[in-house]
Amino acid sequence: MFETALFYVFAAVLLVSAVAIITARNPVHAVLCMVLCFFTTAGLWLLLGAEFLAIVLVLVYVGAVMVLFLFVVMMLDINIARLRKGIWKNLPLALVVGGIMALEMVAILGRHYFGDAVPREPEPGYSNTKELGRLLYTQYVYAFELAGVILLVAIVAAIALTLRRRKYRRRQDPSEQVRVRREQRVRLVSMPAEKEE
Repeated sequence: MFETALFYVFAAVLLVSAVAIITARNPVHAVLCMVLCFFTTAGLWLLLGAEFLAIVLVLVYVGAVMVLFLFVVMMLDINIARLRKGIWKNLPLALVVGGIMALEMVAILGRHYFGDAVPREPEPGYSNTKELGRLLYTQYVYAFELAGVILLVAIVAAIALTLRRRKYRRRQDPSEQVRVRREQRVRLVSMPAEKEE
């Protein structure tokens, strides 16, 4: 009973934070809502017994990826009004894609709850971490490597966006500093000596 109540609390917070990601006017607030979304998803995975996935979600996504997103969002000068312009014309496509995803989830969960499949208890000594590693590095190895390459490209793109040259930034050029001669650095001015009276 307690786990069921906890599930509904986590699910409600997850749905509210997911809606807040889309409707937030400030990009920084949207990123912070996404952090809350990841934490509640990790809580749901803990309830399902997938401790390793919950810890990886918190460490990797909240600890690294979301910090990178927050850094990039705060460094970029995003024009919110231009981004929001024309957002409603994409609503029909978004509703169709969301409806297809909802139907897929109902089909998968409906087979589990209303079908003949009886969930089996895990064997003693079963480790979901070991099973996950076996699946990732055998059956899904190409998808896993492709996801790694996509993440690498995303990190490089985020760094490239933050390292753009700004017009008003002052910087030093070491090659020009090394090429300077002694005559250009110091100028000796000959002045007559002053006499004290």
